[in-house]
Amino acid sequence: MKSFFTFIAAILISFIPGAIGVLFTPVTGHTDAWYNTLVNSSLTPPPIVFSIAWTILYTLLGIALFLIWRAKSRDERVGVTGAEWLFFFQMVLNALWSYLFFGVHATLWALFVLAALILVSVWMMGAFKKISRTAYFLVWPYIAWLLFAFYLNGVIAVLN
Repeated sequence: MKSFFTFIAAILISFIPGAIGVLFTPVTGHTDAWYNTLVNSSLTPPPIVFSIAWTILYTLLGIALFLIWRAKSRDERVGVTGAEWLFFFQMVLNALWSYLFFGVHATLWALFVLAALILVSVWMMGAFKKISRTAYFLVWPYIAWLLFAFYLNGVIAVLN
Protein backbone atom coordinates (compact mmCIF):
# COMPACT_ATOMS: atom_id res chain seq x y z
CA MET A 1 0.00 0.00 0.00
CA LYS A 2 2.90 2.35 0.76
CA SER A 3 4.14 1.83 -2.80
CA PHE A 4 0.76 2.91 -4.19
CA PHE A 5 0.78 6.16 -2.21
CA THR A 6 4.39 6.80 -3.23
CA PHE A 7 3.36 6.32 -6.86
CA ILE A 8 0.45 8.77 -6.50
CA ALA A 9 2.71 11.30 -4.76
CA ALA A 10 5.29 11.06 -7.56
CA ILE A 11 2.60 11.63 -10.19
CA LEU A 12 1.12 14.59 -8.31
CA ILE A 13 4.54 16.16 -7.77
CA SER A 14 5.36 15.83 -11.46
CA PHE A 15 2.28 17.90 -12.33
CA ILE A 16 3.28 20.88 -10.16
CA PRO A 17 4.96 22.82 -13.01
CA GLY A 18 1.84 22.27 -15.12
CA ALA A 19 -0.38 23.52 -12.34
CA ILE A 20 1.79 26.61 -11.98
CA GLY A 21 1.88 27.05 -15.76
CA VAL A 22 -1.91 27.06 -15.96
CA LEU A 23 -1.87 30.31 -14.00
CA PHE A 24 -0.13 31.98 -16.96
CA THR A 25 -1.10 29.93 -20.01
CA PRO A 26 -3.84 31.28 -22.25
CA VAL A 27 -7.06 29.35 -22.02
CA THR A 28 -9.81 31.37 -23.68
CA GLY A 29 -11.02 34.92 -24.10
CA HIS A 30 -8.92 37.93 -23.20
CA THR A 31 -6.03 35.85 -21.81
CA ASP A 32 -5.32 34.73 -25.38
CA ALA A 33 -5.02 38.31 -26.70
CA TRP A 34 -1.22 38.58 -26.46
CA TYR A 35 -0.52 35.05 -27.67
CA ASN A 36 -2.96 35.37 -30.56
CA THR A 37 -1.05 38.38 -31.90
CA LEU A 38 2.23 36.44 -32.15
CA VAL A 39 3.66 35.15 -35.39
CA ASN A 40 4.05 31.40 -34.83
CA SER A 41 5.78 28.63 -36.69
CA SER A 42 3.74 26.76 -39.26
CA LEU A 43 4.56 23.68 -37.16
CA THR A 44 2.75 25.04 -34.10
CA PRO A 45 0.14 22.44 -33.17
CA PRO A 46 -3.42 23.27 -32.09
CA PRO A 47 -3.85 24.11 -28.38
CA ILE A 48 -5.38 20.72 -27.53
CA VAL A 49 -2.13 19.01 -28.57
CA PHE A 50 -0.25 20.93 -25.89
CA SER A 51 -2.72 19.82 -23.21
CA ILE A 52 -2.53 16.19 -24.25
CA ALA A 53 1.25 16.21 -24.66
CA TRP A 54 1.92 17.80 -21.28
CA THR A 55 -0.46 15.42 -19.52
CA ILE A 56 1.40 12.46 -21.00
CA LEU A 57 4.82 13.96 -20.33
CA TYR A 58 4.11 14.86 -16.70
CA THR A 59 2.72 11.37 -16.15
CA LEU A 60 5.85 9.79 -17.63
CA LEU A 61 8.03 12.02 -15.44
CA GLY A 62 6.00 11.02 -12.39
CA ILE A 63 6.46 7.34 -13.18
CA ALA A 64 10.20 7.94 -13.64
CA LEU A 65 10.37 9.71 -10.27
CA PHE A 66 8.52 6.81 -8.66
CA LEU A 67 11.04 4.35 -10.12
CA ILE A 68 13.89 6.46 -8.72
CA TRP A 69 12.24 6.54 -5.30
CA ARG A 70 11.62 2.79 -5.44
CA ALA A 71 15.30 2.19 -6.24
CA LYS A 72 16.23 4.42 -3.32
CA SER A 73 14.14 2.34 -0.94
CA ARG A 74 15.92 -0.81 -2.18
CA ASP A 75 19.47 0.50 -2.23
CA GLU A 76 20.47 3.70 -0.47
CA ARG A 77 23.92 3.59 -2.09
CA VAL A 78 22.80 4.46 -5.63
CA GLY A 79 23.16 8.23 -5.33
CA VAL A 80 19.49 8.97 -5.80
CA THR A 81 19.68 12.29 -3.99
CA GLY A 82 21.47 13.95 -6.92
CA ALA A 83 18.92 12.59 -9.37
CA GLU A 84 16.08 13.87 -7.18
CA TRP A 85 17.64 17.34 -7.01
CA LEU A 86 17.95 17.42 -10.78
CA PHE A 87 14.31 16.36 -11.08
CA PHE A 88 13.17 19.18 -8.81
CA PHE A 89 15.48 21.70 -10.48
CA GLN A 90 14.02 20.92 -13.90
CA MET A 91 10.54 21.33 -12.39
CA VAL A 92 11.46 24.84 -11.22
CA LEU A 93 12.82 25.74 -14.65
CA ASN A 94 9.70 24.30 -16.29
CA ALA A 95 7.43 26.48 -14.16
CA LEU A 96 9.71 29.50 -14.64
CA TRP A 97 9.43 29.14 -18.41
CA SER A 98 5.62 29.44 -18.24
CA TYR A 99 5.90 32.54 -16.08
CA LEU A 100 8.43 34.22 -18.36
CA PHE A 101 6.74 33.31 -21.62
CA PHE A 102 3.05 33.69 -20.81
CA GLY A 103 3.19 35.71 -17.57
CA VAL A 104 5.52 38.55 -18.52
CA HIS A 105 5.84 37.90 -22.28
CA ALA A 106 9.63 37.72 -22.08
CA THR A 107 10.03 35.31 -24.98
CA LEU A 108 13.81 35.66 -25.27
CA TRP A 109 14.38 35.09 -21.55
CA ALA A 110 11.99 32.16 -21.74
CA LEU A 111 14.14 30.74 -24.55
CA PHE A 112 17.25 30.96 -22.34
CA VAL A 113 15.40 29.24 -19.50
CA LEU A 114 14.22 26.57 -21.92
CA ALA A 115 17.83 25.98 -23.01
CA ALA A 116 18.80 25.55 -19.35
CA LEU A 117 15.79 23.26 -18.84
CA ILE A 118 16.93 21.06 -21.71
CA LEU A 119 20.47 20.84 -20.33
CA VAL A 120 19.30 20.04 -16.80
CA SER A 121 16.80 17.49 -18.12
CA VAL A 122 19.50 15.72 -20.14
CA TRP A 123 21.71 15.73 -17.05
CA MET A 124 18.78 14.35 -15.02
CA MET A 125 18.21 11.66 -17.63
CA GLY A 126 21.85 10.60 -17.31
CA ALA A 127 21.52 10.44 -13.53
CA PHE A 128 18.36 8.37 -13.90
CA LYS A 129 20.13 5.93 -16.22
CA LYS A 130 22.54 4.96 -13.42
CA ILE A 131 19.58 4.15 -11.18
CA SER A 132 16.80 2.86 -13.45
CA ARG A 133 17.02 2.26 -17.18
CA THR A 134 13.23 2.42 -17.37
CA ALA A 135 13.20 5.85 -15.72
CA TYR A 136 15.90 6.92 -18.18
CA PHE A 137 13.78 5.89 -21.17
CA LEU A 138 10.68 7.58 -19.73
CA VAL A 139 12.49 10.93 -19.87
CA TRP A 140 13.26 10.69 -23.61
CA PRO A 141 9.82 11.92 -24.79
CA TYR A 142 10.14 14.89 -22.43
CA ILE A 143 13.51 15.83 -23.92
CA ALA A 144 12.11 15.49 -27.45
CA TRP A 145 9.17 17.73 -26.60
CA LEU A 146 11.45 20.30 -24.95
CA LEU A 147 13.54 20.44 -28.12
CA PHE A 148 10.39 21.01 -30.16
CA ALA A 149 9.28 23.68 -27.66
CA PHE A 150 12.70 25.32 -28.01
CA TYR A 151 12.16 25.54 -31.75
CA LEU A 152 8.65 27.00 -31.30
CA ASN A 153 9.83 29.49 -28.66
CA GLY A 154 12.81 30.43 -30.83
CA VAL A 155 10.57 31.19 -33.82
CA ILE A 156 8.38 33.41 -31.64
CA ALA A 157 11.39 35.18 -30.11
CA VAL A 158 12.88 35.89 -33.55
CA LEU A 159 9.69 36.82 -35.43
CA ASN A 160 8.01 38.96 -32.78
